[in-house]
Order: sequence, then C-alpha cells, then structure tokens
Amino acid sequence: MYVDESVLDDPARLAVADPGDLLRELATGGRQIRETWRLAEEAGAAQLGADGRPRAVLVVGTGAAAGAADVLVAAAGAVSPVPVIGHHDHGLPGWVGVADVVLAVSGSGRSPLTLTAVEDAARRGCRILAVGPPDTPLHYLADRARAPFVKIDGTRPERASLWALATPLLAVGAALGVCRDAAAGVEAAAARLEEIAGRSRPSSESFVNPAKLLALELAGTLPIIWGTSQATSAAASRAATQLAVTAKYPVLHGGLPHPGIYQIAAFDGVFGARAAAADAGNDELDEFFRDRVDDEMTTRLRLILLRDPGHEHPDVTRRAEAVVRVAAERGVGVTELSATGSHPVERMASLVGLLDYASVYLAMLIGIDPSLEPAIHDLDRVR
Repeated sequence: MYVDESVLDDPARLAVADPGDLLRELATGGRQIRETWRLAEEAGAAQLGADGRPRAVLVVGTGAAAGAADVLVAAAGAVSPVPVIGHHDHGLPGWVGVADVVLAVSGSGRSPLTLTAVEDAARRGCRILAVGPPDTPLHYLADRARAPFVKIDGTRPERASLWALATPLLAVGAALGVCRDAAAGVEAAAARLEEIAGRSRPSSESFVNPAKLLALELAGTLPIIWGTSQATSAAASRAATQLAVTAKYPVLHGGLPHPGIYQIAAFDGVFGARAAAADAGNDELDEFFRDRVDDEMTTRLRLILLRDPGHEHPDVTRRAEAVVRVAAERGVGVTELSATGSHPVERMASLVGLLDYASVYLAMLIGIDPSLEPAIHDLDRVR
C-alpha cells in the first residue's frame, strides 16, 4: 500500500483529494443537531408521547439510518423504562403492534426497507414518526399515515448526515421518557462536534491535528475497533461503516466483552503474533546496512480501543487493561481513545466526530476519492 503522508499538509492537494467536499459536510454536525431538534419540535415529535409510554420503540433503517438508531439506543441506555431496538431488515417483527412506536429513518427517503416498514406500521396501528428529505415516497407515506415527518436536507451525503437523522429520534425519545436530559445532551454534543471540527480542520497541521494523526496510525494496518460501553460500541460500529464507505478500508469491529473476547484470537494469527515473529526473524538475518527501500510492507493488526471512563462496567475495565497487555505481548499496536462528556450522546459524538474525519484523511493518504461509492451504486443496480 502506497501512503503519501505529504498530502495531509498541502492545502491545494487536500482540496483536490476531496472533490465532494466531504470534510466541509462533516463540519456541519453541530449545526445539524440544532436545526433538526427545532425541526422535530415543529413537526410535532412531542405528540408521540401524548398517549403515554409505549411497550417498545423500534427504529427502522439501514446505512446512515442504522447509525441514527444506534445513537438513540445508546442515549436510552440501560435505564430506559422500555426496550429501544434498532431494526435493519425487511418487514416488522411479528410482536410489533398498536402499543409500540415505530421510528422510520431514511437519508434518501426512498429505502424500500423503510417504506415497507411504514406501511406495515400504519396497518398495525403503531405510533409513527418518519425522518427523511421532503417530497419523497417516505414523506408521502408519513402524510398518508398522518404521522409527523421531520424534513432533512437531502442534498447532503448520507454518511455526513448522521446527526440530522439521529436528532429527531432523540427528540421523540425525550417525549416518550426513554432518554434522560436529551435537550442538554444534544446541545453538549453539538458543541463537542464543533470543537472537533476546529481541531480537525484541513488547515491544521498533522502534528497537532488528532484526525490526521489517527489516519496515519491506521494507514497500512488492519484495524480492529472495540468499544467498552454501549455508547463507545455504537461509535465503533459507525467508524467501521465510515472507514469502509469513505476510505474503502476493511475493519473488524465490536466491543468488550462481546464479541471482543473471541475476536482477540486474531492477535495470534498471520496479521498479529505470526507477523511480528516473521518481522523479528527477518531483522536477525538482515545485514545491518541493507537497503530496505524495496522491502514489502507487512500488514499488521491495530487495535483501536474506544474507552468510556467512568461509564464502563468494572469487569470491562479489567478486560480492557488485559487486552492492552495481550496486544503488546503479540506486537499488535494499540490506540486508545477516550470518550469525553457527561451525556451518552456527547460521549458518542466525541469519538464519532474524530473517527469521521480520520476516515476522510485516510482515504486521502492512500489515494482514494472519499466521495465515490461505486460498489454501493453497482449493488443498487442489481435486480
């Protein structure tokens, strides 16, 4: 893999490397939160709480909408009085009925999965709220079901629209009593995203830009990303999606204790301890002054551990500390990133914001256009 580090500190080349202006779109995260919170209130999101507490809340959607579901699930946490469940498959589960709330999310407003869910939810008499661009099939179905519809900007790339898609769900969560202090949490998240945008801006040099530094650590490695809490595991899932879509980069992701306690077995494989042993053996045989310019680079695992200080189960904290030791023993590099903030939405935003920027900078480092999604579009053409 060819990695061109010089591109990160050359403003002209950065502009050329990001023809879709994805970095600028990501910088709107804080504004998205404030705007869509207001739009959700104006659309009547609070009316879903008028009939009292539901039996369950189901969030339907794929792609960026699935990430929005993760935000609500993380915000509700273990203290939610009812289950909050992300659903990313066709059709509604058989148990969903009139006592439940269905939140339908689509960045395009045209996802067949989301559209069929709204139709099914309306037939079953569920309370419904939909989020998507105006004048789309989803907007039409929401109007037909007399359900609140929150209009988002459909011109922004879906992968840069997480907070526009997620914030209306948090407004509903507040109305239903499944999210505590949601209004304060989203404002704190907006401020956090703006702070990250400032530190990760293209004009900020690599040695002080946390997103560029993280991209440099990821380049040439095979990342494993684990969270240590519900909020940080959701951030790990989002990071895996962003790295795949933006940098076309494969990632293994999960959390502790599950599935991390099984994925750690990869540390002993060809990208972990065996690669480290092979490198060590070669070094012993190499002549001291041999020219290594043409040496083949070995792909190695790198663990990105997303910590949540003060919000981890004690057993998870012990396991996380043990994982770092096990990785060091096997020559697996580790990057620990800690969530910051008091509200789970803010803590998730503190990691998502950084990792979103890092995915774009990684694409630039390896010569990938971060705005293109050819394989996804080819799949959409399959009939």
